[in-house]
Amino acid sequence: MRDTFTELGPGQTRLLRSLIASNRWLPDFLTPHPASPRPHIRDELATLRATPPERVPRDLERAYLPHDRTIPTPLRHGLHTPGRLLGEIADALQAYWSSCLAPAWWPRARSVLESDITHRARRLASGGADALFTDLDPRLNWDHGTLAVACERARTLPANGVAIGGTRLVLTPTLFAQGAITAIAPEETPLIIYPARGHGTMAGDQTPAMPHRTLERLLGRPRARLLLLLDQPASTTELAHRLGVTPSAVSQHLAVLREARLTRRTRNGRSVLYSRTPLGDDLCAGTGG
Repeated sequence: MRDTFTELGPGQTRLLRSLIASNRWLPDFLTPHPASPRPHIRDELATLRATPPERVPRDLERAYLPHDRTIPTPLRHGLHTPGRLLGEIADALQAYWSSCLAPAWWPRARSVLESDITHRARRLASGGADALFTDLDPRLNWDHGTLAVACERARTLPANGVAIGGTRLVLTPTLFAQGAITAIAPEETPLIIYPARGHGTMAGDQTPAMPHRTLERLLGRPRARLLLLLDQPASTTELAHRLGVTPSAVSQHLAVLREARLTRRTRNGRSVLYSRTPLGDDLCAGTGG
């Protein structure tokens, strides 16, 4: 995405680069807690624009001063009008989203994230909290109703901790972390961000494998390639992008595969994810797929 990113213009790219401290910290106002299970980018940017201006200098100081000893120039120059700075940041993030993420990256990322949520929901429903936290992250440990998080105490938390009993806990999968991250503050709903299952596939070669000739003769090349791609749950939009065809064409092939009991679909909010059934797995494995 580097070439697309540089096309945004020097002003916006300079501002976007300055948002990340040298130790990879971000100002907290850039990452508001989600207000719904599947927030839209439009709503998230509106929340950013509505940030109280007096919070901006405080969050910038917390993010940059402990490690970098200074606030980056593009942000420091905007502190005299924090409301205007918030608008410029939101405009730059909107441009970055529209140019770099929305066309191809987001459909694929959304499939990975929603697949993780579906998996976690099933584990919680079938095995309770014990099953949910077992493989969530090694830093998390659930023991007899108590969730322990192994991490350094944030400098912004009170020395005696924060009482969160009786409040809800929000779990958020991410593609931008190697371990669990906690966001616990007196004024916020407790939040745990953890690496999504399948996040490693985001960096892999997404060129669909060519099916074995036996599978191709049985199903036809388009449906055989589609079935091979469904080793992980995916949406119609992602499958269409990876195959270079229209979503309607993918939908037609998926309908046939589903009638043959080779695939299944799971609704996740307004999205639908498709995956192989055990019969589909056996068929792909048996033909060398």
